Amino acid sequence: MNENLLLVEDEDDLRITLSDRLHSEGYMVQCASNGEDGLDQATRLPLDLIILDVMLPGRSGLDICHDIRRAGLATPILMLTARSQIVDKVLGLKLGADDYLTKPFETLELLARIEALLRRAPARSEKGEILEFGSLRVDFRGTQVARDGKSVYLSAREFQLLRYLIEHRGKTVSRDEILKEVWNYETTTFTRTVDVHIASLRQKLELDAKRPQWILTVPGLGYRFFQ
Repeated sequence: MNENLLLVEDEDDLRITLSDRLHSEGYMVQCASNGEDGLDQATRLPLDLIILDVMLPGRSGLDICHDIRRAGLATPILMLTARSQIVDKVLGLKLGADDYLTKPFETLELLARIEALLRRAPARSEKGEILEFGSLRVDFRGTQVARDGKSVYLSAREFQLLRYLIEHRGKTVSRDEILKEVWNYETTTFTRTVDVHIASLRQKLELDAKRPQWILTVPGLGYRFFQ
């Protein structure tokens, strides 16, 4: 399956140049030149990755990023900006962006970052599989999650972790396995990132995060998605 990308960029020359190069690399590319059109396509189309400029007419890239995540979409977002201040990068990442590239940049670096994000992203199901667990509804193709009928914002990494747990539901998976399969970390890496992300998922998905119904801890072994 050829990955479907959305490029939201108001500079005509750059948008055309990048679109042509991405097409030549085998990607399917949708384009938008302003914030409103970008948000519409980002929330309506089945996408594998969004390349989003920060400075856009109509609605800023930061606003779009925020609204995409509020809609419960976990599609990876790579932000482009002419700004180089750390505060702008931090704000974008806090709003849910997965990576940041400052203009001007080399096309090869952009392609490398796209490939890295796509490797880590949850694959879209050809069947558009939607699973329901009690009050939870998980749409793998649309990368959307809802609880009690209301969209739940998950970061791309949280969605990847949830998907991995669901795909292995009923099986206990260790922290090392999760780090290797979801984060691509070496199993010798010492980090509490899995525990932090599990806690975040429970806060968002469980009725009572202290007494989880779905994402269970197996003492001394790891975690299990109950089914």
